Parts: sequence; C-alpha cells; structure tokens
Amino acid sequence: AYVAHSSDMLYRNGYAEFIRPGESRDFFTFIHSAGELDSTGVSVNTDKRRIYVDLLSDTVFTINNQYAGNSIGMKKLAHRLAVRKACHEGWLAEHMFIMGVTPQAKNRVTYFTGAFPSACGKTSTAMIPGQRIIGDDIAYIREDESASPRAINIEQGMFGIIEDINPVDDPLLYKTITTPRELIFSNILVNNGRPYWLGMHEDIPEEGINYSGNWFKGKKDLSGKDIVFANKNARFLLRLNEIENSDPAIEDPDGVPVSGIIYGGRDSDTTVPVCQCFDWNHGVFTGLTLESETTAATLGQAGVRKPNPMANMDFIVIPLREYIQNHIHFGGKLKQQPLVFSVNYFLKEKGEFINSKLDKKIWLMWMEGRVHSEFNAIKTPVGYIPCYEDLKKLFSEIFKKEFSHETFLKLFSVRVDRYLEKYDRMEKFFQIEGPLPYEMDILLRTIMEELNEAKNKTGMDIIPPEMFL
Repeated sequence: AYVAHSSDMLYRNGYAEFIRPGESRDFFTFIHSAGELDSTGVSVNTDKRRIYVDLLSDTVFTINNQYAGNSIGMKKLAHRLAVRKACHEGWLAEHMFIMGVTPQAKNRVTYFTGAFPSACGKTSTAMIPGQRIIGDDIAYIREDESASPRAINIEQGMFGIIEDINPVDDPLLYKTITTPRELIFSNILVNNGRPYWLGMHEDIPEEGINYSGNWFKGKKDLSGKDIVFANKNARFLLRLNEIENSDPAIEDPDGVPVSGIIYGGRDSDTTVPVCQCFDWNHGVFTGLTLESETTAATLGQAGVRKPNPMANMDFIVIPLREYIQNHIHFGGKLKQQPLVFSVNYFLKEKGEFINSKLDKKIWLMWMEGRVHSEFNAIKTPVGYIPCYEDLKKLFSEIFKKEFSHETFLKLFSVRVDRYLEKYDRMEKFFQIEGPLPYEMDILLRTIMEELNEAKNKTGMDIIPPEMFL
C-alpha cells in the first residue's frame, strides 16, 4: 500500500501510453516485494535486503525493504537506468531541481536547473519565497528543434528530506507540510496524530510512535545506544501542485527553456557564495569538481570533503569519463548554451556562518540578472564574481538592509591555497575514477596555474576581489 500510494502521488499515471499500439514501447521495469512483514507491517528480513539493477534489460528487482528511495521504482532506481539511457542517446538525466526565477518589479520568469548534494541547500533554493518550483529532484534536459535546452520534471510529487525544515529558514515548505492535505511522512515521531522531526524548532514530546515502534525518551537499541526520536533521513511526500509556488508549466509536456544551471556544494572555507563559469565546458568542470562537507560523523568525522560530481555520483552506472563526455558533447550541440554558476551557502569565520541562510535569494537574483546582462562581474581564475555595488543594491532592494564592504571581502575574496587544496583532492579522486576527458584535464591545469600566478603576483593567498580588476 505504501509503494502504491507513494507512486500515485509521485508520478503521473501512464497506463494509456503502456497500452498504446503501434511503435515499439520503451519502458523501465520494476519488481518489488516488501518481503515477510511483522505485526506492524514492517519488513522483517532486512539483513536479506537486496536491490539488483539490470542495465541490459532496464529492469530492477528489490526485496525486503520499504524505504521509498529503494522500493518506489520510479525514484532513484529509474534514475540510474535513465543516466545510462541519456548518455547513450545524447541528452542529460540529472539530479537537479527545476525552478522559475521571478525578480521583483520585473515581468519575466527565467528558468534554472540546479544540482546540489544532500544537505547543501537544494530544496531550500527551489523553495525560495516568491519563486516558482517545477521540481526539486530530477530533470531530463534535451535540445529542441532550435538546438536550445529544455528541461522537464518527470515527477509530479516531492519526496524530500524533512530534517531542519522550520518556519524561519523554509517558511513556504514548513507551512505546506504542517497544514492538512494529502501527505506521507516516514521515519518521524508521531504523537497524538502530529509529526515531529529533527530541526523543526519545536519542543519534542517525550513519547510517541516512530520507526522503532513505541518510543520514549531514553529508549535504547540492542547495542545500548539511544534511539533518536526521528531519523536523519526522515522524509515527507506530497504532490507538487499542493505547494503555493508551483509553476503552471509543471504539466507542460514540452518542458521549460533552461537559461541557467547552478551547481551547489558545501564547504566552510573555500568556495565563494556565487560565481559564474566562463563557458559551458568550465560549467561541466565546476559540476565535476563538486564537493560536500560532512556535518556529522558519517565518514568518521565532521568537515570531511566528499567528491560528488554533478551531485549525481551515486546514480552514475557508467564510467565517469563517459558521463562527463556526454555533458561536453551535449553543450556543443546547443546554439544557446545556458550560463552555469556555482554557489556555496556555508562559508564560516571562527566557526560561525558569515552570511544568513536567507542570503541565497540575493545570489539567485544576481545569477538571474547575469542571464539578462544586467550586472557586471569581476573575472578571477575561478570564474566571474559579483561587484560590491550590485550586491549592495540587491540587499537594499530585497531585504531592506545594508551589505557592508567588509562582509563582501570576507565572502568573495579568493582563497587561493584552499582552492589549490580542493583541486589537488579532486585530482587524486580522478586518478581513482579513471582518466578525465581532455577538455577537463586542460581546465584543471589552467585554473591551478592561474591561481598560482595570482598568488605570486599579489603576494597574497587570500586575494580581495578588487585586486582582479
């Protein structure tokens, strides 16, 4: 029932296409069983949980699990098959949101896609107040008859991580999932019919029902560890048209024109908050060198940088070189290439975030303005970064607050040594994953050389933006 209900909310019914006569039909096939269940309806034999992805027949078999990401075939199981299919057919199947950006006092909508590893700001970017969402997870991108890129969301629902969704940082989403509507929650705490999750900014009851059964504060597992009231991977599921800012184009079978692509990583000491790539290939390189910094001891300690090319690494079932080469080839076919940007919302100074979580709206509006050639930029070895006066104006117009030049320097100075360390880490990663396409290898060498030249010329390892003018 869980799989059937979740599938109905997440995807459009395609039975008419399935029985359509004529041309050969092209489908992915999924066979799932929750296996033996206990009295509460939970899979028993989780030690025998298995997922088999058959790339030759485009078929997936899954048993002894009930988590949506592994049991609802159309989710990430289909995405693995689609990545391979897209590479062989010359289009892109990406782990990206699709959103329409609508600046204040301007009668236009500009469509962006964006790829972010988990916990790097993907859903919160797609849900910035005042903007339009088409999807928060998967984008298929193809060129149209005029060789311009168009993106479509194959999903009609949102299956998102619920941790840290709160009324301050995510007002729209918080309002949506705390008001009555058709919703499915998983791995949260339920008390008197109400859900509770990690980081919701509310007092948590001392008892209720969660993934461990009847839960109470201080309950321990078989190894003696405390059972947390909600799981870090707790999820919510709803239909996208339930969200106030859903875009009317969500049902358009032709998709939407893509004017910009955003790659968002997470690090506390390196990448500037927003940066425009020089061209399409530099954009591919930026996605290829995406990293996320652990916030908990998932890899043994916090602060570990984990490479995650295009935020799609877990789903790339072909050699990384082939996947990246397809990106390069796809951009080469386009007459109108989207601008590509990188963002990082997590720079810190003395352990504290330098900027607010809400500032992502400023970076988004700068990117949208760059698409329409409305802002100048400063060229650095890592890309084009904003001019201070433009950001100062945006902060004043949007948030009615001052943006100091001191803060601008903290955020946008190029930390040369940190960038060089990043690219050194990526170079070691690529040695394991296999040789890079020639275009990416040249970019890696060129950017590292230019960073070293800038350091030698200025005698500084942290270079203020104005030094590049």
